[in-house]
Amino acid sequence: MHTGSLTRRAALPGAALGLLAPGTLLAQATPAPAPRNVTDILPALDRVVQQSMLRTGVPGMAIAVVYRDQAIYLKGFGVRQVGNADAVDADTVFPLASLSKPIASTVVAALVGDGLVAWDDPIIRHDPGFAMYDPWVTRQVTLCDMFAHRSGLPDHAGDPLEDMGFDRAEILYHLRYQKPDSSFRSHYAYTNFGLTEAAVAAAKASGKSWEDLSAERLYRRLGMARTSSRFADFVASSDRAHGHVKIGGKWVAKYTRQPDAQSPAGGVTSSARDIAIWLRLQLGRGALDGTTIVDAEALDQTHRPQVIRTPPPKDPAVDRAVFYGLGWNVDYDDQGRVHWSHSGAFDLGAATSVSLLPAEQLGIVVLTNAQPIGLPEAISRSFFDLVLLGAVEKDWVTLYGQLMAAALAPNYGTGMDYSRPPASASPALPDAAYFGVYDNDLFGPIEIAAAPNGLVLKQGPRQDAFAMRHFDRDVFTYQPRGENAYGPSAVTFTVGADRKAVTVTLENLDIDHQGTFMRRRAPQ
Repeated sequence: MHTGSLTRRAALPGAALGLLAPGTLLAQATPAPAPRNVTDILPALDRVVQQSMLRTGVPGMAIAVVYRDQAIYLKGFGVRQVGNADAVDADTVFPLASLSKPIASTVVAALVGDGLVAWDDPIIRHDPGFAMYDPWVTRQVTLCDMFAHRSGLPDHAGDPLEDMGFDRAEILYHLRYQKPDSSFRSHYAYTNFGLTEAAVAAAKASGKSWEDLSAERLYRRLGMARTSSRFADFVASSDRAHGHVKIGGKWVAKYTRQPDAQSPAGGVTSSARDIAIWLRLQLGRGALDGTTIVDAEALDQTHRPQVIRTPPPKDPAVDRAVFYGLGWNVDYDDQGRVHWSHSGAFDLGAATSVSLLPAEQLGIVVLTNAQPIGLPEAISRSFFDLVLLGAVEKDWVTLYGQLMAAALAPNYGTGMDYSRPPASASPALPDAAYFGVYDNDLFGPIEIAAAPNGLVLKQGPRQDAFAMRHFDRDVFTYQPRGENAYGPSAVTFTVGADRKAVTVTLENLDIDHQGTFMRRRAPQ
């Protein structure tokens, strides 16, 4: 994410999710209306959900509402998978995607309360082998910095490495080659793997893996029997939702997203019933049924603003800022009420949202098995309209859908139509001019090699082969894959005086201007 822009990566965790839009004007001393009887509006919530699913065709959804330390609403709607009659219920397990982040901050808060770590601990205190691009930042960056997304790492740093097939350890190691896009602690830039590194470092202080720590320190103590930070447990569940994407106007269960590499940031799977328990813990300041599970002060820190999310207020005299805590969006409405929220989204087929009004001891979670179209956020916003205003204020399905469509716009290939070569395309050089191994510290080596049908690009730890298609002179295209893939990406060579390629730039890896690979020279 780049400051001031609303990109796909910027909007999903931030601007699209809070109950307030950045730049909303403060009301002038408007008294807060008393909430309606929450139980009385639940039939209206049913209608909103059913109408919204009918409009969007989203296959399945599960919702929990918590009020005054009770789960007063636990329901499933639709089916787990299109073409299968198995219904979604309150125990159906969904991928949470980035809704994993506030759960991760809860786990780390538990360790803080246990005295094993502190939020202001430098990461290298617990993971001495970790490094950032700048040695000074390496020494200073803390657990808090990473959970607040203010480390200086570019937006979504490390995600392309996951798409390329690198595992967690390799991705976290490669962050030392990621150039910052802002000075340390000066800007918010959302990163799955920055947060993952902080969580893994904290887990090392406990002597356990992140997956074991999460289960032992949080899920089991809360009785969240259907929650896990391991993808294998999700796959083994007999009652699980399948992810869907829209193809040709129809929802299709086509992809399976395996997020273990970023487990603390995006790899939790859970049910509406289990998340309701966790919401009670949040609203109870770390206590559940009279037992303290997480120290109140350590958990409170996760709910306090740490950094302004982008964009900053255009007119600071009248516009509200929106904030990020530690794994949470923290926002304020016209009446000054605090809202905590977060959403999760896998473009390959999951969208989730959690939103709480802590002063009223009220929260809602919405889980869906479809790629993000803004529906969980629209349902949450409609619910709070019903509670606070007595009616749904706007067509939130349309509004959030528009925002999400803008957020999901491609971040590469926008300046050229690569679907077909130009009519006046120049021929390429002979294939041998491009052959070779090319190096890049951040993304590792790639190879351009011959194949029966033309050139192929080999990349990632397995050196997976991707067919290349000639576009114009020294520009080819290939189709990336993974969560961050859209249409074809340019593969652009620069050629030396000897008519052999010297460098190659992969457009989809060049978002942060580090996607150029240098030809490896043969030993002399």
